[in-house]
Amino acid sequence: MAPWALLSPGVLVRTGHTVLTWGITLVLFLHDTASLCSPASPELRQWEEQGELLLPLTFLLLVLGSLLLYLAVSLMDPGYVNVQPQPQEELKEEQTAMVPPAIPLRRCRYCLVLQPLRARHCRECRRCVRRYDHHCPWMENCVGERNHPLFVVYLALQLVVLLWGLYLAWSGLRFFQPWGQWLRSSGLLFATFLLLSLFSLVASLLLVSHLYLVASNTTTWEFISSHRIAYLRQRPSNPFDRGLTRNLAHFFCGWPSGSWETLWAEEEEEGSSPAV
Repeated sequence: MAPWALLSPGVLVRTGHTVLTWGITLVLFLHDTASLCSPASPELRQWEEQGELLLPLTFLLLVLGSLLLYLAVSLMDPGYVNVQPQPQEELKEEQTAMVPPAIPLRRCRYCLVLQPLRARHCRECRRCVRRYDHHCPWMENCVGERNHPLFVVYLALQLVVLLWGLYLAWSGLRFFQPWGQWLRSSGLLFATFLLLSLFSLVASLLLVSHLYLVASNTTTWEFISSHRIAYLRQRPSNPFDRGLTRNLAHFFCGWPSGSWETLWAEEEEEGSSPAV
């Protein structure tokens, strides 16, 4: 690997996330607040000193799990459309010919592949992504058909870790001290608390918004740009919405299976059929 590859945005972002994660964890583990808190204060340093290792180990495992999920989502294929179609994909393209001509599939003007419904070209990744949701700069990767479920699980686990860390940081703060003494004893912990507050707010908003979109079988791109998407702007409602239960089952378990083109055509036929 070339040396300059170590300075690529992806490597820098993932390294920064890893360093920040373990840095905050070390502050929570090593900050000495035993003299500032009551004996019953539920903070990591005191748990360690009392020999109660279950909760500190659980917290550490959750941090490790969230970091591994982050790396998995950021490094995996989000669902790129192959430039050279395989035989199975050629068959799918033949099946998409059955889609009504009102919504023709188009070739990407950047990579010249035939885009399936719900796919979009990502200029950062320079590839077309199936069921494109968005490009996440904190992941330095797209969120698409393959890694979107794992992305939602990562957000949920990360939020649990952040809220627990926020509680631990708050439990170690004591404000009734002279300014200089407080700054020396709690300045770093307070900065950690502020960072965790910001990250918790962002993670909460992301998780709630993605759960809402998943429940309605909509992507971030479709939600924001529905007026510019040919297969959505001609429909009064979302043609991919199968109801809450089936939407969740398809998103997390891949059931019921089937192409988006087939589902769109079925919804089009139902919408155009005369009422009895």
